Order: sequence, then C-alpha cells, then structure tokens
Amino acid sequence: MATQNKDLKSSLNQLEVTLEEYFVKKAPTIPENIKEIIVNFAPWITLVILIITLPAVLFVFGLGTLLAPFSFLGGIQAGFSYTLSMIVLAVSLVLEALAIPGLFKRSKGGWNLVFYASIINAVSNLISFNIVSLIVGTLISWYILFQVKSYYK
Repeated sequence: MATQNKDLKSSLNQLEVTLEEYFVKKAPTIPENIKEIIVNFAPWITLVILIITLPAVLFVFGLGTLLAPFSFLGGIQAGFSYTLSMIVLAVSLVLEALAIPGLFKRSKGGWNLVFYASIINAVSNLISFNIVSLIVGTLISWYILFQVKSYYK
C-alpha cells in the first residue's frame, strides 16, 4: 500500500512538472495584475458557487439515490456510468470545498486540492466520453491554475 501511494504521488508530481512546462514556460503568460485578481477572487468565487450549487447537488444525490436502482434497467453500462458520475461529482466537490481555506491562505496545499479536483474532473469526462469538455475545460482550467501557481507557497 505504501508503495502504491508513493507511486501515485510520484506520478502526480511528474504530471505537475510536465504541465508546468507547457502551461507556464511555453504558453503565453497572463499579466501579473490579472493573476493577482484571479488569486484574490478565486476562493470567493469557489465559495459562492459551492453555496449556490449545494441545494441542487443535494437534490441530485437524493434523486440519484431514489433512481439509482432503476438506472441499471438501461443496462449495466448505464447504471455503472450513472453511479460513477455521482461518485466523481461528490469527490470533486469535497476536494474543492476542502481547498477553500488553503486558497484564502494562498497555501500550496489549497492549490494542490484544486489541481486534484481538476484531474478527477478530466478523468470523469474521459470515462463518460465527453471529449469537448475534456479538452476545452481541462486545458482552460489547467492554464489558469498553472499560471497562478507561483502565488501559492
């Protein structure tokens, strides 16, 4: 188990280094004043979005619990896909909620949690074959995320 955690951490670190190479060193940079605005307002925007979406998410989870047994009527693939998407949504939201205090403090730990949530969302889009969202959404989020990474210590 410890070896698997070490391998996962090593893989995530290598992914981070590779993405930093492309999104910071090779991509055009965002002006410093815009980066400062993003860093100042990102925690507030994340908090507001989580508060606004919380009732809808709870409704979906409640409705999902009610309808989950019926999702398998569409076949095992439909049921599995639905269940997996609900789990991924929950994990992503929890990571983003946990990141908010770190984002306010400008800590690297907060940035890491947002990065992990973005990876989970990318994998979810890949599994559900949502290719446009995978490519466009992930590229935009990683570009912004890595452009402001230097503000988090």
